[in-house]
Amino acid sequence: MDASRRDDDEQAARWNGPPGHAWVDLRQLLDGMFRPIEELLVRAVAEEGAARVLDVGCGTGAVTRAVARRTGHCVGADISGPMIAAARELAEREGVPASFVHADVQEHAFEPGVFDTVVSRFGVMFFPDPVRAFANLRTAVRDGGGLRLVVWRGPEENPFMTTAERAAAPFVPDLPARLPGRPGQFAFAEPDRVRGILEEGGWSDVALRPVDPVCTLPEEDLVRYFTRLGPLGTILPQADERTRAAVVEAVRPAFEPFVQGTEVRYTAACWEISARAAANVS
Repeated sequence: MDASRRDDDEQAARWNGPPGHAWVDLRQLLDGMFRPIEELLVRAVAEEGAARVLDVGCGTGAVTRAVARRTGHCVGADISGPMIAAARELAEREGVPASFVHADVQEHAFEPGVFDTVVSRFGVMFFPDPVRAFANLRTAVRDGGGLRLVVWRGPEENPFMTTAERAAAPFVPDLPARLPGRPGQFAFAEPDRVRGILEEGGWSDVALRPVDPVCTLPEEDLVRYFTRLGPLGTILPQADERTRAAVVEAVRPAFEPFVQGTEVRYTAACWEISARAAANVS
């Protein structure tokens, strides 16, 4: 099995397994925390004047629903069955004109040229073969259509995102490593790599703009957040009760620099990426 196929299988297993269910369980916390990014993308869609929008890696559909409220309809796509099921239920419950596709967008047969714009909130960094993914997305967008993505910059600029694993490392030595260039949270941190991926995938006028929104979550939800999500959340459920208690005792104080009374606040160091669907792509 080649590395790309193995990575593809790993991502499908991950997002349809416990991590995907954790995102469903914590969707209200996460959607509240990432609302500034949602608002940024909705503004971008409005600037584009886009009527037909695809939200890639849509998760439980917060951005999809927000865009649909603005444009009259939006399609969300994600590899996670649990998240797509939750997204459909929420859209129906709220009466929002959004629809959802459970699919691997690297391979999904989108109708050619049907979308004006592709957006994504932290949903594109996990592709095992990102060039293939963006080439496939290019086929789904009309010539000259837009691409607006928000992705993380590097871990050195996002200490909040690595606090839990750094503090827990003495107790949980088998934490999954974050490897440069591999699918994961910081896979799109390097601008030259991002430009190369998008241009090879059929996109032009690629631009990266640093954005630094302030994200917040209730302090009372902090332990639930770091024990369910990220590398620590992936491995901690398999640990024994004594280890879990020791990890919580060590990790919670490490977040103290981000705690302001009843609220946790941190800067999300991100890239806002824009591009155009290059014309005459065969």
